[in-house]
Amino acid sequence: MPAISIGMPVKNSAGTVACSIVSVLSQEFTDWELIVIDDGSTDDTADIVREFTDPRIRLIVHADNRGLPARLNEAVHLGTGRFFARMDGDDIMYPERLRLQREFLQQHSDVDLVGGAVMVFRGDGVPLGIRGAVAAHEQICVRPWCGFPIAHPTWMGRTEWFLENPYPEEMARAQDQALLLRSFRHSRFATLGAVILGYREECLTLRRMLRGRCQATRAFLRHGSGLKLRGLAIVKQSAGTVADVLACTTGLEYIVLRHRARPARTHEVVRWLDVWADVQQTVASSNALEPVLSE
Repeated sequence: MPAISIGMPVKNSAGTVACSIVSVLSQEFTDWELIVIDDGSTDDTADIVREFTDPRIRLIVHADNRGLPARLNEAVHLGTGRFFARMDGDDIMYPERLRLQREFLQQHSDVDLVGGAVMVFRGDGVPLGIRGAVAAHEQICVRPWCGFPIAHPTWMGRTEWFLENPYPEEMARAQDQALLLRSFRHSRFATLGAVILGYREECLTLRRMLRGRCQATRAFLRHGSGLKLRGLAIVKQSAGTVADVLACTTGLEYIVLRHRARPARTHEVVRWLDVWADVQQTVASSNALEPVLSE
């Protein structure tokens, strides 16, 4: 059995999935399995995944679309590793991601779930900034009505924790925050200070943001305990909704994207550009789809 199972639900990711898979193949830690679940794609996503010949990659194709939380729960049940990591079909792992998170979980037996910092980037690879910082459970959960600052694409945890705490499949968005809200009182979370993933963020759309705010509010009303927490959550989401509307109606989406991430330092930009270039070069090369195994 592999040490780590990686769940990657995808839908219409033909333009990005090859880069995402190459970044997994380029991991320093190699004892993993990648479970790619095609959630009803209507493009060539599944065909592109099939071109990868590495035996550690498993592809499951569904004709119907059930959404991200349902497919993540499916991947958890299909996985055979001690740890479970999630990955999107348009993001890029840094080569050290799996190694760093596995080492952290092995060294901190009380932690159930660990995330990390991300380099936010545009589709052309241009870095926008860093999101996330090192934090312990108490810092992450100090203001639950404001949400839990663990970047969902960076999650890795103990598989039994994911089995005991499934994603809420009724939620199309904010399912990560709902899961954390439901479980933070009996779980332990942490985040690494290291940047471990490139997070693709092209633009903001008002419809998508408002839908996310609505789902987050529903999560607090359903899983929040006490009128105070629920009330604070509604105030926070209401204020966020006003800010989102102003950003999108005044043409300031790009400024908001930059505001959501701190400016990257020079060495962080250089590191990201190296990761980006390596992935692009591997995909473009004639050997892009052959197994990439490290000794």
